[in-house]
Amino acid sequence: MHKPEFILVIGGARSGKSRYAEEIAERAGKPVTYAATAGAPRDAEMEARITLHQSRRPDHWRTLEVPLDLAAAVPGEGILLIDCLTLWLTNLMLGEHDIAAGRARLLEALEVRERPVIAVANEVGEGIVPATPLGRAFRDEQGMLNQAMARAATTVIKMVAGIPLMVKPAPEPRIQL
Repeated sequence: MHKPEFILVIGGARSGKSRYAEEIAERAGKPVTYAATAGAPRDAEMEARITLHQSRRPDHWRTLEVPLDLAAAVPGEGILLIDCLTLWLTNLMLGEHDIAAGRARLLEALEVRERPVIAVANEVGEGIVPATPLGRAFRDEQGMLNQAMARAATTVIKMVAGIPLMVKPAPEPRIQL
């Protein structure tokens, strides 16, 4: 049986990843379930970001609030758009949940998915080394999550300044020595 597409859209802050993922989902012409992982806003700036994301969603999309149990959102019909894996990881870390178990459960759900999935994640390992132990632990956990998701994905797109770059599948490089 052919497994449905799993697209990972990854990039830095304000790279256009969410908007691009939303465009992919809308162009597919199928029902969309939007898995919102942010949870309750922690400050006014986060509340404004959530409001912006909500305002871009078409009225015909279904929204699920899944700040912790993301694997439970994977089964279903239509397209699942997860926005975003980074906020989900933040919620797990700040709530002192078992991150490895959450990641494993999500990967298991994605392995047996019966519908297309588009997931958004931040690339956090390309900047400065975080100053705090929590920041460094988060960077490391996000890197491991991103690697696991990229291995599981059928397609990986990296957003750079609003430009999508195909990472996977990638053509074989022609290297001459």
